[in-house]
Amino acid sequence: MAEHDWLAARFEAHRARLRAVAFRMLGSLSEADDAVQESWLRLSRSDTAGIENLGGWLTTIVGRLCLDMLRSRTSRREEPIGAQVPEPITSPAGGTDPEQEAVLADSVGLALLVVLETLAPAERLAFVLHDMFAVPFDEIAPILGRSPNAAKQLASRARRRVQGAGTVPDADLGRRREVVGAFLAASRGGDFEALLALLDPDVVLRADPAAVRAGASKEVRGGPAVAGAFSGRARDAKLALVDGAAGAVWAPGGRPRVVFGFTITRGKIAGIDMLADPARLRQLDLLILGD
Repeated sequence: MAEHDWLAARFEAHRARLRAVAFRMLGSLSEADDAVQESWLRLSRSDTAGIENLGGWLTTIVGRLCLDMLRSRTSRREEPIGAQVPEPITSPAGGTDPEQEAVLADSVGLALLVVLETLAPAERLAFVLHDMFAVPFDEIAPILGRSPNAAKQLASRARRRVQGAGTVPDADLGRRREVVGAFLAASRGGDFEALLALLDPDVVLRADPAAVRAGASKEVRGGPAVAGAFSGRARDAKLALVDGAAGAVWAPGGRPRVVFGFTITRGKIAGIDMLADPARLRQLDLLILGD
């Protein structure tokens, strides 16, 4: 029992980093937690006498698990997670410390997650492990079953896509609130041109499965199409803080039914995420600011 407790304590020292790796790989906190838990099960069943670098060993295990999960999505011909809404970064009751969640949210950002989810599984793993966690390519290569040079090329390809996507969101909360407020006003007033002026030409509107069942389009791309989807609508949506970020909420009778998350880059709305799943809405920290 003492040895088991000692091993568990060593594992816990690495849990936060492993979870961060898995979240960036999978874009889902629940799946990230599953991967981390599986890494613990594999560690507890392994002969640890020959493990010299436990952190590296665990990172390799989590990397392989995440790669398998990403490839499984493709092999099942599921819709890529990048075409869905990444899970909100929130803490369920009894979950991880909210302060830790906030750190994770700040370090990732929805915009970056959306871009990461468009990468091929091997590209994503190479980029995340090397560029975000400084894992050497000679350690990444065995996970991918490729040479270090091939792993380097995968990371380079992914890096170009990430850098070219302009995924760094605006940091000024006041400015983001102004943009969202102007968007809601233009939407209510049916001002199509004003909406277009606020939207990035390549803006993407995504709805979660619950919103789709209620009649929303799963995905709408491009400024004109997204402007058309909102023009003359959102009359009862109110400006809100969603997990501390500028957003909007439709809450008839004071009960949140739909939450809109906005990704704002260089003063333009680059992404809108529509959440209507009641279980997910209950996890959000919502503060309605007014009309």
